[in-house]
Amino acid sequence: MATTDDAAHAASEASGLFPPFDTSTYASQLLWLVIAFGLVYYVISKIAGPRISGILEDRHDRIASDLAEAERLKRETDEAMEGYEKALADARTKANAMANETRDKLTAETNAKRHASEEELAKKLSEAETRINAIKTEALSQVDTIATDAVDAIMEKLAPKAPTKVAVTKAIAAQSQQ
Repeated sequence: MATTDDAAHAASEASGLFPPFDTSTYASQLLWLVIAFGLVYYVISKIAGPRISGILEDRHDRIASDLAEAERLKRETDEAMEGYEKALADARTKANAMANETRDKLTAETNAKRHASEEELAKKLSEAETRINAIKTEALSQVDTIATDAVDAIMEKLAPKAPTKVAVTKAIAAQSQQ
């Protein structure tokens, strides 16, 4: 067979045609094409195909497990966020309650101190009014005596003969009643 191939090869070189286009070598080219295709098909179907499908299946399984893990972590995160928001809302409620309680307590203390201060001031004001009234009463009771003494002193200086104390007292009393 080597001699027929050599002869075909020599004939194609002599004709100047590109060997795949030489019609005298079509039969052998088709035979080798079928053999090469069959060999490649066998290698792909028996060796490379199962390996590739195994790799694809592993990738699919890994992606599915990663998606499941991501979904689980998302649920946990959502639950944690809900717990955090609930704790935050509870803390705000508690803080508001404490603030209201403290404000009410301070308001009550302030009102108690204010009432105590008002009572103390009212007591001091009452005592001061009592003292003022006592001083006023004492001063008014002495007005007649002071007026009598003043008129006596003035009359002694101005008049050659000073009036009697009884006359001055009667005159002051008459003047006070008008």
